[in-house]
Parts: sequence; C-alpha cells; structure tokens
Amino acid sequence: MTTESDTDTRALIVVPASLDMVNVLGSGDENIRVVERGFPTVDVHVRGTKITLSGPPAEVALADRVLGEMLAIVRTGQALTAEVVERSITMLRDDSGVRPADVLTANILTNRGRTIRPKTVNQKKYVDSIDEHTIVFGIGPAGTGKTYLAVAKAVQALQSKKVTRIILTRPAVEAGERLGFLPGTLSEKIDPYLRPLYDALHDMVDPDSIPRLMTSGVIEVAPLAYMRGRTLNDAFIILDEAQNTSPEQMKMFLTRLGFGSTMVVTGDTTQIDLPAGTASGLKVVEGILEGIDDVAFCRLESADVVRHKLVGRIVDAYARFDAETAAAAQLPDRGPRRTRR
Repeated sequence: MTTESDTDTRALIVVPASLDMVNVLGSGDENIRVVERGFPTVDVHVRGTKITLSGPPAEVALADRVLGEMLAIVRTGQALTAEVVERSITMLRDDSGVRPADVLTANILTNRGRTIRPKTVNQKKYVDSIDEHTIVFGIGPAGTGKTYLAVAKAVQALQSKKVTRIILTRPAVEAGERLGFLPGTLSEKIDPYLRPLYDALHDMVDPDSIPRLMTSGVIEVAPLAYMRGRTLNDAFIILDEAQNTSPEQMKMFLTRLGFGSTMVVTGDTTQIDLPAGTASGLKVVEGILEGIDDVAFCRLESADVVRHKLVGRIVDAYARFDAETAAAAQLPDRGPRRTRR
C-alpha cells in the first residue's frame, strides 16, 4: 500500500507470516541497516511484521523494490546476508534489467554445505554463456571469479555426466627463472603455476577423491604445452591466465576442441607477463573470433570483484594510473625548459 503527499511518499511492506522475520531483518537488524545506509534519504521503520518506508518518491520506490527482492530471496530458503542486500541495491541502482533474486539464487554447485553461485549480473551472464556456447572467453581483472566460476561449471558438468573429464591448463610463464634451473621433478617445477587451479578444485570436490580422479584421468591439471597434438572429446576444458599465451599457443589450444566438449578461456589483459615484443594471444583472438557463432566473449569489471572490497578499489586505481600514464606518454615532447635567473 502506498500513499503520497506533495513532498514525500510512504510505502508499507507486510512480511508474510510464512517467512522468518529474523532472516529478513538479519542478525541485530543488520540487513535493515544496510537498506538504511543505501537509502539515506528514506526513513525505514519496522514494527512487528510491517516495514514502513517514507521519503522522496524515487528513493522510496527503489527501496520498496529492494525489500521485495529480499523477500523473494528468503522465500527460496537461502540465508539473506548483508552482502546479498548490498549487491541487490547495487543491481537495482544500476538498472541492469535483471532481478537480483534471479542472480543471487542461481545455484551452480553445493559442496560440504557451501553453495557456489554468481554474485553479480555480469557473473550470471558469464555462467549462462557457458551453458549456451561451446567456447566462452571470460575477460576481466583479478577477483572477478573468472576461473572459480569456470571450475564450478566444470565440476557441475562432470557430476551431471555432460562430460567425462575435466582438463585444467595454463601457460607456465617463467617469472625471471627458467624451469630447467628450478630444483625438483617436472611435476614439482610446474605445480606453482597450476596451484590456483588446484585451490579452486579443492573447494568444490572432496579433497580425498582428487588424487583418485587425477590418477584415472577424470581430472587433469597440466601446463598448456601438454595440450599440443591432442583432440579433447567429451571434456570441459579451461585455459586460465590466457593473456600469457602467444597467438600461436592460443590457436593451438582452441583447435584441440573435440566433440561433446566445452572450452572456457579466462584472462586479464591488463596483467600480461609475456616478454617484451610478444603479442598476447588473448588480445589477438578478440579481433579474430568476435561475432563467430557459438563463441561468446564475457567481460567482467571491477564492480564484479568478489574478494575483499578493497580489491575493487585497487583495480580501479591502477586503471586510472594506466590511463593517466598512457595520456602523458602521448603528450608532445617540448624539449628542455629554460629556467629564469
């Protein structure tokens, strides 16, 4: 029920008796506090199962929609957290055209009581693209869930028997050291490069079963060089850190695609570690495959960072710095300046 005056609007939300009011409000009314911070010009008053909003019409209408999404999320049985409320406010303010409840309740995988799901609109578009296309490129800065969500989709595909194996690979770019001079076996030398893939895998598969699955070939984690000469059928294949591939390596990888397989290529074109003068295969492939049927390019941004909030700010700060540096480099050189005496 909504009533209006010349200066403000009032909206009344009645929480159904079938929903847990504590879950809606949050521990210590934390969820409502998030709404109050998100809408500083709106007065939020809770009494029993009734929530009253009053303030500027546009802000009250948006806060009303946020509360509607909160109730929709609670109806699914999912715990409503302050983070979920914050993301709901962000999505509605961005006017993305997607309901926050549809994004934030899209479960991908559940393991050991933990559910993996997209947390932003772009992440939802990314996982949907993986369902709808054979080859998907996930491009974006660190912390946007590119690799993590791809591994989750791979495990989901394996569990649902859409594929018979998972292959995880990345280029072993040498950061100042040559593999041949590092101590240990070949496996020990390449493990540090593949560790992020192992970490994601351990979050989604029973750790005790991973050695058995790797021994049987159901899960394979290997450097990109090991893909040469192979045809990968009935597999979910992930190429991580693809910005560190050469154009030749990227072509080699993409042409490994076999029948019944899905490929996901992830990378961050702002973090290229290739030697000077070497083009990034990820940058080149955008101009080659953009618009090709059954190939999707999904771009994630700093707003999609799901690590600590400070990570998103760091990504933005570096982007500004890079833009300023590039602009300064384009200024004409006016030669040495004369100083007055």
